[in-house]
Amino acid sequence: MSATEEGQDGGESSHRAEAFLEILGRVQPGDAEAELSSCGIGPTAEVAEQVLRSGVCYSRPKSAVRFFIWAGRSVKHTGYARNLLVDILGKAGMFQPMWDAVRSMLQDGGGHITVATFASIFSSYCAGGNLKEAVKAFDVMERYGVKPDAAALNSLLSAMCRGREAGRAQAAHDMFERVKGSVAPDGDTFGILLEAWEKEGNAQRAVSTFGEMVLRVGWSASYMPAYDALLSTLLGGDQFGEALKFLQVMRSKGCLPGLKFFARAIDLVVRKRDYANALAIWQMMVSDAGLVPNLPMYNAMIDLCCNVGNTDYALHMLDEMPFNGVFADSNTYNSILEGLIKQRKVREAEAFLAEMSKNEQLPSATNCAAVISMFSKEFNPPAAIDVWRCIVEHHITPADDSARELIVGLLDFGRFAEVEKYADEMFDMRIELPQSTIDNMKRTCDKAGKRHTYDHIARRLKRRIPELDGDLHCIHLSNQESSKSCMRQQGYRNDGSGSVLGDGDQWIFAFCFVLFVFMDGLNCSIHEQDNGFHG
Repeated sequence: MSATEEGQDGGESSHRAEAFLEILGRVQPGDAEAELSSCGIGPTAEVAEQVLRSGVCYSRPKSAVRFFIWAGRSVKHTGYARNLLVDILGKAGMFQPMWDAVRSMLQDGGGHITVATFASIFSSYCAGGNLKEAVKAFDVMERYGVKPDAAALNSLLSAMCRGREAGRAQAAHDMFERVKGSVAPDGDTFGILLEAWEKEGNAQRAVSTFGEMVLRVGWSASYMPAYDALLSTLLGGDQFGEALKFLQVMRSKGCLPGLKFFARAIDLVVRKRDYANALAIWQMMVSDAGLVPNLPMYNAMIDLCCNVGNTDYALHMLDEMPFNGVFADSNTYNSILEGLIKQRKVREAEAFLAEMSKNEQLPSATNCAAVISMFSKEFNPPAAIDVWRCIVEHHITPADDSARELIVGLLDFGRFAEVEKYADEMFDMRIELPQSTIDNMKRTCDKAGKRHTYDHIARRLKRRIPELDGDLHCIHLSNQESSKSCMRQQGYRNDGSGSVLGDGDQWIFAFCFVLFVFMDGLNCSIHEQDNGFHG
């Protein structure tokens, strides 16, 4: 048959299945056979399989039975279709019809009854919490021509352990103990039991089961799930030392756990800040087990390395990440940058910031403030300014701490023109400089004879920081004091309401007030010209 013909047949089968499913989903189960017969479409074995594995049949099991009976009059059902019906009835809790279907299969020769048939039965019983009936089903397998073997036992144990109810692990273990003399277990059997003990957090039983596993089936790299389960149970039971001992034994046998255990172990040692063990486990995972760490594992290890001062190894891991198909994110880069800052590695930090920019990764707001402070203290104000430009360009917030550190650094280096420039920029960004920074600015400017720089900044802050009003009045002290003296000589007083009242004529007050405003404006004009000259 050509590919075209196969495609046409597949499309036709799909249309037939859709037509049957529309009927089954629309009519009552008792009317299904009549409706199917009157639709004018005949079934095929393939179409029957498609219909039976649909969600419609699982949600309407009685209609599925009617369809199965109707289709069986025209075609011989496949073993897959028969097992689907058993699964549908079991999942619906219709256990008597389920066994009727199994007996029907036996009467037809029994060739379609397999371990998969009983695996479905085990799963259906255990899903409903009926573990005893699942065990009984296992005990009668041979009556239906199926010999219980490791695969059957594993299906039963897996179904028994699948629920969350307490005691399932013990029930599975009891079943194992009862049949292990007649059914030889394999590595998967022990893996299922160990995962059950892990789920219940029973480290003692896990160790006991693992010991029996080694005696019965030995060591094999294919038993990785069992190794994962044992070691994870020990970690969960706060027995990290025991887990390391077992891990070393496994390593000596060439049998290592999988990424599940290593991810959990790395997380644990990183949280404990146990650098020595973290590095040993990491090397074992990468070099011995040949496993590829994921991004959270890389980030955790890089963060730990930076915290203990080993930024060189952190940079090595950053370089190897792309070769393992793992790409660093903002957390990766900021962990390394933070480590370089803590170690005062100025040149390395400056180069790393350039690499971050090239890779379109931004420093965090906290790192920005810290690295600006470091550059300033290590006599590299241009680098500090570059970081500030990055903050402005990429809108990194909050920027208040970075702004403070930049101003403090520029003041220390006597770069007053840049203090004025970047302070203006900060005010435009609505950044508030703390009072301590303003006070430091005033002292530094006064000491360096750059009072005009402070005056300019103070004017911009006048409406935003009321505390500076006193400083601004001091700037024009002589003019203000002259006006106030004139007012006092005329006997004016403050009545506490903000109005100045006098004993003399009101025109004197008006004259003094006009004089004060005029002198204040004249002094501002002089200072602005002075600022332009110095600029």
